[in-house]
Amino acid sequence: MRGMAFADRRDAGRRLAPLLLAETGTATIVLGLPRGGVLVAAEVAAALQAPLDVLVAAKLRTPERPELALGAVAEDGGLLLDAPLIRRLGVPVEAVGDAERTAREEVARRVARYRPARPRLDLAGRTTIVIDDGIATGSTALVACRAARSAGAARVVIAVPVAPPGWSRAFAAAADEAVAALIPAGLRAVGDAYEDFRQTTDEEVLAALAGPEARRAPA
Repeated sequence: MRGMAFADRRDAGRRLAPLLLAETGTATIVLGLPRGGVLVAAEVAAALQAPLDVLVAAKLRTPERPELALGAVAEDGGLLLDAPLIRRLGVPVEAVGDAERTAREEVARRVARYRPARPRLDLAGRTTIVIDDGIATGSTALVACRAARSAGAARVVIAVPVAPPGWSRAFAAAADEAVAALIPAGLRAVGDAYEDFRQTTDEEVLAALAGPEARRAPA
């Protein structure tokens, strides 16, 4: 992949938003996946004039290779395991259990940090756009889409600035539509599509959630 497609996550959100204008309406809610996905989602929510919230999920990180996800958990308790990867790597059952416990602790920490005294927006009957800053294994975004559906969303859209070829097949059962601004053939890592892909902080997430579109109640 040659060059950088996006200056940063905010730029990525601004460039993703035009692909989602068909979802504009009072029934639409935008959910960002912390941390990086929230900055992308904030720009989309502003463009669509839709409320913004978080949907918290976390990876089960592979021992010795924390960037590689064995699966993911969501704040509704949902669990997704990449069984073929677990078998291929020979990860012991005990290690998978440890990774799951760590991920659930991180989900609980983030829910407490980002929504300290209020429930998330009601998704029942709404169109829900789930946004991350890119797709690698896709496990976090997939478990988040399932959580949105379980929460009663009438329509689930997964939207990302960058994803690998064929990525949407994994979401066929969990999302009604999959949207990516960029699908490069040579994508090695999500960060390759960004000039600035520094780690997003909790403070940046909270600032985005305090913006004008955040948590505005749908009509």
